[in-house]
Amino acid sequence: MRNWLAVAAVILGVPTAPALADRDHDPNSGAPLPPHRHETPSPITDHFYIRGSFYDPQVRTNLRVDPSRAVPGMTGTPVNGENNLGLPNRLRQGRVEFMFRLRERSKVRVDYFEADRSGSRLLANDVVFGNQTFAAGQRTHTSLDWRQFDITYTYSPVRNDRFELGTGLAIYFLQVDAIGQVPAQNQRQEVTAATPFPALPLDLTWRISSRWAATVRGAYLQAKLSGFRGWYADSHEDIQYRWNPNFAIGLGYSAIRTSLTRRGGSFPGAFAMSISGPEAFVRFSF
Repeated sequence: MRNWLAVAAVILGVPTAPALADRDHDPNSGAPLPPHRHETPSPITDHFYIRGSFYDPQVRTNLRVDPSRAVPGMTGTPVNGENNLGLPNRLRQGRVEFMFRLRERSKVRVDYFEADRSGSRLLANDVVFGNQTFAAGQRTHTSLDWRQFDITYTYSPVRNDRFELGTGLAIYFLQVDAIGQVPAQNQRQEVTAATPFPALPLDLTWRISSRWAATVRGAYLQAKLSGFRGWYADSHEDIQYRWNPNFAIGLGYSAIRTSLTRRGGSFPGAFAMSISGPEAFVRFSF
């Protein structure tokens, strides 16, 4: 009986030996495969991440809303959103960002951000706001909503275990909506504008050690078209600590700056805004 058990063990073991050996050889040519390369978990090797941030920026806004039926040369009154209209100058809110790596060197990043503010202030001077003139001494209620959705594709011509540099194309979908009203006089004016902005991005990632990494990125565009001119800049830098292969925490600084001037349309006038400040985030990836 013991001899039969030994023979059965040999017969059953024979097919498994080549199978184990085949794992180290090319199935077509039979040539030995190179040893498996170990990759240190980092932003360079992540195939996907979702990042949730607490953002605490300072906001500065200047705008002018021109009358839509004005005589040539007549414009609206330039105002500062925070000083003249009572809009809050800080935002404390969350934001979310996703990244999908398509192949080893290509990736797509998706981000959404909104800044909704409202304020009230007694006017020190008359303000021409679109087709309405708000008189000095009246209490004006103002709301200003900013929406931003962007998709960024980058290809990395430089990529190794320590460093990655990529560029490509970013599309920013921007929308601004402004409402000014004096309830006591039954006055109200609303203007809105939306436009897509293509921009040139630049992404840099440096794995400092097995747990520490730094990222820097930015995008910029300047455009001048018939009846429109402006520029847009978006930047971010952070340092992050990899708690485990799939979880990281970090601190960063993000800034959005734009200046737009437009003749005609649903929002004739000028708009300039700066949103910049620190953020703390958690990051899940694989």
